[in-house]
Amino acid sequence: MKIYLDIETLPADGKVLDLVKTTYEDLTRDKNIKKQTFEEYHRNTSFNGDFGKIYCIAYAINDDNVEVLSGDEKDILTKFWQIAQPANIFIGHNIMEFDLPFIYKRSIIHNVKPTQNLFFARYRNDPIYDTMREWNKWSSNLTSLDRLAKIFGITSSKEIMKGSEVYDYYLKNKHELVYKYCQKDVEVTRDVYKKLNFL
Repeated sequence: MKIYLDIETLPADGKVLDLVKTTYEDLTRDKNIKKQTFEEYHRNTSFNGDFGKIYCIAYAINDDNVEVLSGDEKDILTKFWQIAQPANIFIGHNIMEFDLPFIYKRSIIHNVKPTQNLFFARYRNDPIYDTMREWNKWSSNLTSLDRLAKIFGITSSKEIMKGSEVYDYYLKNKHELVYKYCQKDVEVTRDVYKKLNFL
């Protein structure tokens, strides 16, 4: 069973904001670190599972329709791991570095035990198939999903919005648009995977 997935994330909120502020203050004391405003630092916590949180997970099993899990983060993770339990391959774009580590961190924080103990060994494509890594054959090149879609003549999800705009749309309560964007990322990833594997 293949599971294609993508996540959208948000910056830290709630009780963890105090820790984020303390961490930011510690960083600003270090003269060797590039300075940024607290607002910039806070927004960037959406890329870090230590502080940020999962807004939604879009997934598709094999060639089924893409579904979206949203709502309470702990509920999202519980449902995701139930759905993913029988999967023998996890497919996504940059999931080795971002999506799956983020999901694991947030699962531990919420005391949601993963149903899969995935191995993050590099230079292989089983049980994690990272389309970015496979396209570049594990070189240091980083090719975005948008660019890869355009190379293959696949309609990109960036026609809906850009990943950097997720938090802005969240603040405007445009949740359905973000879910649609996440769904489209999974559809594009599946098409890219098939192209990479001559399917």
